Amino acid sequence: QVQLVESGGGLVQPGGSLRLSCAASGIIFSINTMGWYRQAPGKQRELVATIPSTGSTRYADSVKGRFSISRDIAKNTVNLQMNSLKPEDTAVYYCYVQNLAPWGQVRDNWGQGTQVTVSS
Repeated sequence: QVQLVESGGGLVQPGGSLRLSCAASGIIFSINTMGWYRQAPGKQRELVATIPSTGSTRYADSVKGRFSISRDIAKNTVNLQMNSLKPEDTAVYYCYVQNLAPWGQVRDNWGQGTQVTVSS
């Protein structure tokens, strides 16, 4: 099993910043992609940003220029720096890790989520 521990959520005023962190532990073979998703009340979970082991990062159009994702491969951690936050960014943010076993089994792992609230 892979455990994901998230931190950094909270309440912030519009225009403020927050930094989310996620650390993976447990049975880790090879992590391909790490990222962040979010789910607002009454809406479906959506991709915020992903960062693969190789290749380029991806961002939702709504967060481009404001959010920045980073990764420490050696430490199995992923971060999300969120700047110029807007009320519409309010959601539960979930850490995502894709783990690939040597025999080819792919497993998606999710954190329990951390609340981000943007309000004046």
